[in-house]
Amino acid sequence: MPVALITGCSSGIGRALADAFKAAGFEVWATARKADDVTALAAAGFTAIALDVNDNAALEQLAERIDQQPGGLDVLINNAGYGAMGPLLDGGVTALQRQFETNVFSIVGVTRALFPVLRRTKGLVVNIGSVSGVLVTPFAGAYCASKAAVHALSDALRMELAPFGIRVMEVQPGAIQSSFARNAGHEAEQLINEQSPWFPLREGIRARAKASQDKPTPASEFAAELLKAVQQSKPPRLIRIGNGSRALPLLATLLPKGLLESTLMKRFGLRGQL
Repeated sequence: MPVALITGCSSGIGRALADAFKAAGFEVWATARKADDVTALAAAGFTAIALDVNDNAALEQLAERIDQQPGGLDVLINNAGYGAMGPLLDGGVTALQRQFETNVFSIVGVTRALFPVLRRTKGLVVNIGSVSGVLVTPFAGAYCASKAAVHALSDALRMELAPFGIRVMEVQPGAIQSSFARNAGHEAEQLINEQSPWFPLREGIRARAKASQDKPTPASEFAAELLKAVQQSKPPRLIRIGNGSRALPLLATLLPKGLLESTLMKRFGLRGQL
């Protein structure tokens, strides 16, 4: 039985992936941070693991545990992440560091910890990026930057892991139905206050936080398509899934930069002087 380890399985994409891989005959190691989520995953038949992807000691323990299993590890899906929304200067360096710790640094930490077992099984690493790493929007600068970094890291890892027989796939989802918008909205509301120079534009900030749920693709459809890609004899280097996942990068490539920025500024209420 092939083994898959998926981070960030409490809901949304992560849980949908866990369900899809389990239904396809994988033994699924599903991780989550909160105890209630871990309990729910265990009840659903997964090997449920409490894991903070930024906790090095916990990663070492997880690596030791999975290394002792006869099946090893065939697929690692680095899915854990969240979206920091709001003006870059309102969030400042602290918010940017927090965003990168979860969305970027954890990919290196988790993959590094599991490298020995992946090397032994010649496994596949799947990194969940975003079209937001290609089409940068206002009020999501930290998130877009983190996903652009995921793209760069995936390209570098693909080349560096190839001599060990480990493959790397990057996924750039578009709009996927999940709790992302609700969580992103909560993040944005933490920054929206009357002291912010961008307070008059708060509805634009809220609109950006909700943008990921604009005609979203069901998470189950996303998971089924990703599973199909993983099961190919030669998994693709990059796959885009979900509403807007192909159109938005195309816009970023074809539209003149000035026109693209003007369009995005209008969309999120940034026209005119404050």
